[in-house]
Amino acid sequence: MFNKLIPCMRYSKLLFERHLHQIPLSKDRYGIIRKPFAKTMDSDIQLFKSILPDKNQILLDPQDTVGYNRDYFRYVRGLGTVVLKPRTTKEVSHILRHCNNRRLAISIFGGNTGVCGGSIPVFDEIILSMELMNKIEVIDEYSGILVCQSGCVLEKLEEKLLSKRMIMPLDLGSKGSCQIGGNLATNAGGIRLVRYGNLHGTVLGLEAVLANGTTIDLMSNFQKDNTGYHLKHMFIGSEGTLGVITRVAIACPTETTTQNVLFLGLRSYEAVLQTFLESKKRLGEILTSCELIDRVSLEVTVNHLKTASPIKDFPFYMLLETTGIQKEHDDEKVQSFLDYVIERGIVSDGVHACEPSKIDHLWKLREMIPAAVYSNRFCLTYDLSLPLKEFYDIVTVMRRRVGHLTKIVCGFGHIGDSNIHLTIAGDELTGEIQLLIDPFVYEFTRKLKGSVSAEHGIGLLKPKYLNYSKSTEAITLMKQIKMMMDPNGILNPYKVLQI
Repeated sequence: MFNKLIPCMRYSKLLFERHLHQIPLSKDRYGIIRKPFAKTMDSDIQLFKSILPDKNQILLDPQDTVGYNRDYFRYVRGLGTVVLKPRTTKEVSHILRHCNNRRLAISIFGGNTGVCGGSIPVFDEIILSMELMNKIEVIDEYSGILVCQSGCVLEKLEEKLLSKRMIMPLDLGSKGSCQIGGNLATNAGGIRLVRYGNLHGTVLGLEAVLANGTTIDLMSNFQKDNTGYHLKHMFIGSEGTLGVITRVAIACPTETTTQNVLFLGLRSYEAVLQTFLESKKRLGEILTSCELIDRVSLEVTVNHLKTASPIKDFPFYMLLETTGIQKEHDDEKVQSFLDYVIERGIVSDGVHACEPSKIDHLWKLREMIPAAVYSNRFCLTYDLSLPLKEFYDIVTVMRRRVGHLTKIVCGFGHIGDSNIHLTIAGDELTGEIQLLIDPFVYEFTRKLKGSVSAEHGIGLLKPKYLNYSKSTEAITLMKQIKMMMDPNGILNPYKVLQI
């Protein structure tokens, strides 16, 4: 039943750089009017130079700043002319204090892996890049705590932790570029959430600088610290609108020593649900990831990678990963699970990999889906949380609505935490296609009481849909908090809230 896996191929990171002029300016594309912020003057530049000692910490040449003004997915483009790259919290504090006094708007820039335009300026906001704040301060193998600056790249943190036989609780396809501060700012979920939970649970503490330059120390090295309000949670998921995260303390699990990956073929979505239910029952504590891939997603990816599918054609595929520390125990649980779902005809075919190269190949088939779909001339991606029974309905409905007008309508994502990525791509994004998609996708999500943003935030693209997932009272409270913490509105303006 289980086929021999095809040889693994290792793929370098794909970069899809586009000519800047092909990306419309955000202000024009989304009809945004500039707020009455001050404009940067020579005196401001001189002040920034006095704060930042090295000349490479300030970028003014358009050739150097261009990459900070557009996002990876070609949704947004800004007009920022000044990029500041602090190395310390003190430097961030001085910059924000001056900008607040002058009413200079700021856009906080991380690894540029977001999909909602949350880190890209709209007009001439000063770009605060966190890339030089990349110091790992502490890795405590006894308490299992990592303390680092917010500009550390996720993959680099993982590598350092592995040397101490620890791992990050967070794993993302973009880990080679994304920064931990940006992960916190968007409350990124990723493929390990089903095992380790979200960042609200694994982040023990953080440090942030408020709009007026005040540094607020919310760091903690304890799992238990029930002293007053848990203010750290306000910054996790706030997308840089309440403060700039500069340091973080994260609880990191012990490294696992066994790993199994299953790539399964299923004939119906009902079989997907049954497989997920049985995986929770029979794999239990060793289940780390549970991913759904539909036929179209896999076809696009194998064609893009010029490889082949490890199993024959099915409407749905699932990628399950288990990790643990006792090989015999884990192997027995995995085999018991496979015997059960195969004997009952729930799973129709699949492969089982436990060798690193083969595991890497299977994960590439999942992780490279966004890059493969993005190779089309236009690509719209929607990050939704939906009830599991209706999880895939949005893909079916959108194929009926726009399938005849586009090349690709597919769905994939983290079925283990109800997060689907609907993706629509093709040669030309016409007005007809756009009208059939927005706001229908979000209205569909609202009817099912889902979330219009599961793990990528609201950013610039979704503020007008925030009320589809949050009550009027909740949004009013958010605005009050924003006004209290950033009364001049200089932090990431035009993002998250329509104020």
